[in-house]
Amino acid sequence: MNAAAKKQLAAEAALSYVQDDEIIGVGTGSTVNLFIEAMAARKVRIRGAVSSSEVSSALLKRHGIDVLDLNATGPLSVYVDGADEADRHLRLIKGGGAALTREKIVAAASARFVCIVDDSKVVDVLGRFPLPIEVIPMARSYVAREIVQLGGRPIWREGVVTDNGNQIIDVHGLHITDPLGLESTINQIAGVVTVGLFAKRPADVLLVGTDEGINKIERT
Repeated sequence: MNAAAKKQLAAEAALSYVQDDEIIGVGTGSTVNLFIEAMAARKVRIRGAVSSSEVSSALLKRHGIDVLDLNATGPLSVYVDGADEADRHLRLIKGGGAALTREKIVAAASARFVCIVDDSKVVDVLGRFPLPIEVIPMARSYVAREIVQLGGRPIWREGVVTDNGNQIIDVHGLHITDPLGLESTINQIAGVVTVGLFAKRPADVLLVGTDEGINKIERT
């Protein structure tokens, strides 16, 4: 089974966590796009969605799903999003699509975070995928120097501006054995908006598309 088919399996499996007449959180990326398409095909009757990116918002609107402001909705019952990397403790690296700050906000505001991935994204130790950091533009070089002191190799993602008007540094060469500690350390660097480590608020459920079907991992 190819990666696209595995992503489709994970996207469709997430539908069971979505109830009629709810407002849900929706993330960003290729697997989330499949989830949005699956919701539309199944005619899931939600009241609307809080989206983590302008790209996802446009797709939701194209399918007639109302996109709502988190300030107006209050807490959300469920947030469905993908990940660039996940470990078996449901800690994640996110931000390949440069939407990590809004993703982290919506995840924090949701009672349950359902993460949908194919099995190529599951690793024993996070760090194979470069770790994204959203930074205030004037702080980019300063933050990069601080990251070097932490043992990473920062590379500016040139030409990319986030939906918040900021820039992205991708950190290569990390072997992240303490995701929670590193998340806290990087978030304390002046000029960092947020880091794409989701360890303080990991996923609650990881739905992994595999050749054998869906492998579900739940946080205990």
